[in-house]
Amino acid sequence: MASSGEDTSYDGDAPPAAASMADGAHLLGFSDEILLHILSHIPSTDLVLNVRRTCRKLAVLCLDKSLIHTVLLQKDYEASEDKVKQLVREIGREIQQLNMAGCYWLSGSTIEHVARCRGLVKVNLSGCRLTSLRLSKMLSVLQHLRSLAIDVSPGFDASQLSGECKATLSRVRELKQTLYTPSYGVVPCCTSLEKLLLYFEILDRTREGAILSGQLMVGQSNVPHYQNLRVFYARLAPGYINQEVVRLYLAVLSDRTPENLHAFLISVPGSFAESGATKNLLDSMARNVVLDALQLPKSWLNGSSLLQHMRFNNPFYFSFSRCTLSGGHLIQRVINGGKDLRSLASLNLSGCVHCLSPDSLLRKAEDDIDSGILETLVAACCNLRHLNLSAAHHHSSEGPGRHLCQLLARLRHLRSLSLPVCSVADSAPRADRAPAQPAMHAVPRGFGKKVRVGVQSCPGPFSSQAVPQPSSVFWSLLKNVPFLERLELIGSNFSSAMPRNEPAIRNSLPPCSRAQNVGDSEVAAIGQLAFLRHLTLAQLPSILTGSGLVSIGLQCQQLQSLSLANLGMMGKVVYMSALSDMLKHCKRLKDLSFQAERPALNVVIFPLLHEGLTDVIRDVPMVHLDEITLFKSRVAEEPPNLWW
Repeated sequence: MASSGEDTSYDGDAPPAAASMADGAHLLGFSDEILLHILSHIPSTDLVLNVRRTCRKLAVLCLDKSLIHTVLLQKDYEASEDKVKQLVREIGREIQQLNMAGCYWLSGSTIEHVARCRGLVKVNLSGCRLTSLRLSKMLSVLQHLRSLAIDVSPGFDASQLSGECKATLSRVRELKQTLYTPSYGVVPCCTSLEKLLLYFEILDRTREGAILSGQLMVGQSNVPHYQNLRVFYARLAPGYINQEVVRLYLAVLSDRTPENLHAFLISVPGSFAESGATKNLLDSMARNVVLDALQLPKSWLNGSSLLQHMRFNNPFYFSFSRCTLSGGHLIQRVINGGKDLRSLASLNLSGCVHCLSPDSLLRKAEDDIDSGILETLVAACCNLRHLNLSAAHHHSSEGPGRHLCQLLARLRHLRSLSLPVCSVADSAPRADRAPAQPAMHAVPRGFGKKVRVGVQSCPGPFSSQAVPQPSSVFWSLLKNVPFLERLELIGSNFSSAMPRNEPAIRNSLPPCSRAQNVGDSEVAAIGQLAFLRHLTLAQLPSILTGSGLVSIGLQCQQLQSLSLANLGMMGKVVYMSALSDMLKHCKRLKDLSFQAERPALNVVIFPLLHEGLTDVIRDVPMVHLDEITLFKSRVAEEPPNLWW
């Protein structure tokens, strides 16, 4: 609790007037348990440096171990250098978990104050200004540290780490390391590692134009130790150098595969050819390892019988993104003919165009899915919490209970869901919808000249078309998964202008013809999701007025991030008024993203600012207003609770 020597400016036991409620009762009249829950939503800097000084009762509660045990400074943009230093001085000895990820505005001297938190067990310094010497100085005194996240930037030199620092690293069990230069980083010093997360962000060339090579790592005195490893995760950014470096990490694994390895995950954009070492590694894993989570490059799985030989025990995460996995193989090799997989929490089938169709790989985009395959999958994996079926055409056939949305409605535990737009359309066009314009009229055509066609006549912004139709299968799906927190509706042919960890695709394809049947009323149905926090809508050509967005703004009060891309007809932003009304109600919005042509952005953003939304935009810490903004599916992108 507060020491006697601290400067605490209290005004007696009486709470401030701001704590009074309208009926005369005081906020401080609540029980300590309720007050602690309320205080847990206040940023740590405000809690310790401001709220604690209001009265004696809050002075005691604000220093409760449940509040200062874990300090989160990530995205706390008001945490200035002076505030962080003062915070560490006052409660540093009590902090056990500290997250400073992305605090790029803090100087290196401020980061050094982490050394005052002698009881730290877990610390995340990703994105912070950190040198080898500064890291060595901090870790030398953190003897209780067991979990560490850092960046390895050009100039990093492991030989500068002191003996005390290496002793601390030898006790670390979890390491998240982001590489910006070819290096083993601190991995060789972490001899007790159980969880290793590697993010490869190395550029092919230096700023001076020199070509980098993974051979820079050859000859380093130490190599990683994996004997206790349970989780291995590697995510690569595009570039040959990242593939070259990750092979050096995998070469050690191929020599001796850890017996306790339970999760093996590699995320690679594009192709990643197998080598002799990786083949030996996979063969060794098939013989000696029982996995709970698996993700491999598509080139390692396509045409391979690897899944037949892998052994799984209560798996919780599978990712087969962009693999040519047919529905037959999915049932036989992954869920073993309908085997009970209640333990599976996350499944990523993004880009698996054949995963819901029979064994034939000659399926056309307009062909219907095999509802029997999806029904078997849903029955076997009844506890799924995260499901990604995006980047594919999943068309449902007519018939009661055979629609994809009707089958997915049985997954009552879903918390995040990503679907292609065409999959939520009714099997047959609805009678209440006017015929849609051809797909070619609603698609961006790269940098070529636009095809100018007549503008559709649009109803008013709050027409009856925006009312969700209870008879639609999409409305029924959302009604049955009320606790959904993340939803993505992304056109099956949509591609980001500049994807972050996927190969760039410049040739835009027109929206699927069935996507023309998904418009404002389907978007309005999303308003049922009272717990929705993250929403992505991309390539919905039949958005006319955007009136469904208003329903979302009014009812989804938990919404924190909103991503919109290519809504409505090409080059036209006809939903400006509805978007303006929506944003006025999104009081918790933190991340607002757009992808459109620059003229369209000018049409939307500047009027919004002039219509009184300056305060809304100002309160959004990260507002993306560039046509190259990242738009990609994030559902089941990583295993749940992978870090922090």
